Amino acid sequence: MRLGYSLAYWGSAGLNLAEHRALVREAERLGYDSVWSAETYGTDPASLMAWLAGQTGRIALGTSVMQMPARRPVAAAMTAATIDQISGGRFRLGLGFSGPQLVEGWHGLPFERPLVHARDYINVVRMALAQEPISYEGPTLTLPLPDSQGKELTLAVAPVQERLPIYLGALGAESIRLAGELADGWLPFHFPAGHLADCTGLLREGAERAGRSLDGFDVAPMVMVLVDDDLETAYDMMRPMLALYLGGMGSRRMNFYNRLARRLGFEKEAETLQEAFLAGRQGEAISAIPDELVDLMTVCGPPARVRDRLAAYREAGATTLVVGVVPPTLRLRLEQLRLIAECAS
Repeated sequence: MRLGYSLAYWGSAGLNLAEHRALVREAERLGYDSVWSAETYGTDPASLMAWLAGQTGRIALGTSVMQMPARRPVAAAMTAATIDQISGGRFRLGLGFSGPQLVEGWHGLPFERPLVHARDYINVVRMALAQEPISYEGPTLTLPLPDSQGKELTLAVAPVQERLPIYLGALGAESIRLAGELADGWLPFHFPAGHLADCTGLLREGAERAGRSLDGFDVAPMVMVLVDDDLETAYDMMRPMLALYLGGMGSRRMNFYNRLARRLGFEKEAETLQEAFLAGRQGEAISAIPDELVDLMTVCGPPARVRDRLAAYREAGATTLVVGVVPPTLRLRLEQLRLIAECAS
């Protein structure tokens, strides 16, 4: 199992550009396989990866995830091919659905038929990256536009990699099947190791639907990790980020992380913390997260405990584990990168 490092949401950590660069370079020095950056309504993760391509020499550069509603599929392919050229073949294109709060509020688009659109989107991206003339007709995308002056065009720059990896961020059953059917990797967020093992069958179902093998497929869960001898302190450090995801990452009616917590058996707690978070009572939301839920959705505690939890992800089928670190300072984050690498070795 390889290690990846998640920058999460650039700007949210309170670190400056030089400090983020130092963290990525240290991750590369420690042998981390990849670095990833997320997208909401702030920093563009593709621009960040292009910048980091010139600051690093080996580590793979991924988006976790670029929102499909935010850009046309050919634009995503152009971006991916360009960064792959700049980095010498190190780019990984992580795509995701986002949710209605962001799609409808930030991009001004209806959040409709996301799975159908994702299928069309990935198909067009794949065609473009293969430098095939773009001619596609699907339920949500038709290229060129019918009865127009448009013509079939071919991407004018080729990626370095013969098959540039496409990852899909997915939490629900059908979206996981879609990852197995169309993608090269799966990016589940805050997924317990046991739940990961249960869902690998969904990947196989998707692959069988496409008549393909999952050989070389990258199962790459993202999880927050903290090595600390004081388990209770570690739990408390994890709660604020979990409260943000379970309480505020989505609308009241559709929050994928909150739904995951409910599926894990914490329906009452998930409802309580979401109500508190959306009402502006963040402290109450944080306090509503029980230790057991923190334990399922994160990896934290003394080194031996973290080592066992990382091993559980390996045994559950993870081929890459993308870790997020939570301490507030550069020094402490650098220390965590080292400790996590030692526990994973």
